[in-house]
Amino acid sequence: MTNRMSNYTVSIHYDRRLYKQDIAGSIAHVRMLARQSIIETEEADSIVSGLEQIREEIETGVFPWRNELEDIHMNVERRLHEKIGQVAGKLHTARSRNDQVALDFRLYAKDAIDDILKEIHGLRQSLVFQAEANARVVMPGYTHLQRAQPVEFGHHMLAYFEMFGRDAERFHAAKTTSDSMPLGSGALAGVPYPIDRASVAEELGFSKISSNSMDAVSDRDFVLAFHSAASICMMHLSRIAEELVMWSSDEFNFIRLADEYTTGSSIMPQKRNPDYAELARGRTGRVYGNLMALLTTMKGLPLTYNRDMQEDKEGLFDSEDVIKSTLIAMKGMISTMEVEGDNMRQAAYSSYLLATDITDYLVGKGMPFREAHGIVSQISEYTHSKGKLMHEISLDTYRQFSDLFDEGVFEITVDSSVLARDVPGGTSFSRVELAIKAAVIELEEENDE
Repeated sequence: MTNRMSNYTVSIHYDRRLYKQDIAGSIAHVRMLARQSIIETEEADSIVSGLEQIREEIETGVFPWRNELEDIHMNVERRLHEKIGQVAGKLHTARSRNDQVALDFRLYAKDAIDDILKEIHGLRQSLVFQAEANARVVMPGYTHLQRAQPVEFGHHMLAYFEMFGRDAERFHAAKTTSDSMPLGSGALAGVPYPIDRASVAEELGFSKISSNSMDAVSDRDFVLAFHSAASICMMHLSRIAEELVMWSSDEFNFIRLADEYTTGSSIMPQKRNPDYAELARGRTGRVYGNLMALLTTMKGLPLTYNRDMQEDKEGLFDSEDVIKSTLIAMKGMISTMEVEGDNMRQAAYSSYLLATDITDYLVGKGMPFREAHGIVSQISEYTHSKGKLMHEISLDTYRQFSDLFDEGVFEITVDSSVLARDVPGGTSFSRVELAIKAAVIELEEENDE
């Protein structure tokens, strides 16, 4: 085999990332072997000491990685043999690389999810901070990217607070899916030794052991659950990134991003490009791709382990890196951005956002909603043709469309519109204030967990 092709099966350049989990799993396994009298206690102690030395070598950058050993598992085992001699061979008693890698990867996924949950928590804190800091700032709400109705800025921020809360729930569910200890499944059929799987699970922090050895070594649903949660979370990050890109443009001028989250132009000195937000939007595709890649890899595999499954790791590592860095960047952008509240309010006034409120005004005077809707639609067309806004026409003009109009129509403002939405989940100032308080309590409870 040529040197070029001999590297085709090598995974050590990326799966060395599993070293902590591989060593922790091996230590728990060998301690169990000693407790079960499968190997001698002195042998187990020697193996544990050697593994701890190897972990230190890796963390201090002196470990001698060898590509010809292919993966993290064989690199650690060979180095252990160099350190403690033949007794190192007893480490692999009652274990296969199939259940070993399944263990390592489940441990890694759980740790990665914990890190991501911390970053989601931080981003949600920044959203609540902006909602509190900009209380009673009114802005246009949009449908179809057209100005629709006035909303409080905090209400808009808390919409993303809800989205990322659901993302946290999905990652918690993915962690639960990962929380099954597969070691003891062997290559596929179990092992012929009196092992104590439950004690290994307890030492490694698993809540349960796998129920079927064939499923345990061939299952990658937990990785797919991670990718699914990551993809949906990145979709939410991409949506808010898109709004930051739009809002920071001169056309909107609703926010100003901090300098550290923008870049200049190589030719246009006035530019402040929202590159961080654009990259958050763009990198979403990478995470989607990792989900689709693993779904495609797994779709035709017979039971149990197949080498195709080696392709499960790079995608997760990549998605982990992307989502963690994007959450950190988004938290920074949100927490440091300047909100141009006056510009938001002016945009709300300089449009037809009160049309629905005027419709409701006629409904309040006894007119059927559909009839009122048609009349206000006519008024909207009329004011547009005259280059005016609804609050700029006279009462006489209003009365040309319906004699139900009186001076009360001029009491309709963006503030009265927001105040009128005083229902649970609505955008009224009082409801948003309550929602902020509830969000703060939710975040505090997460800190206590």
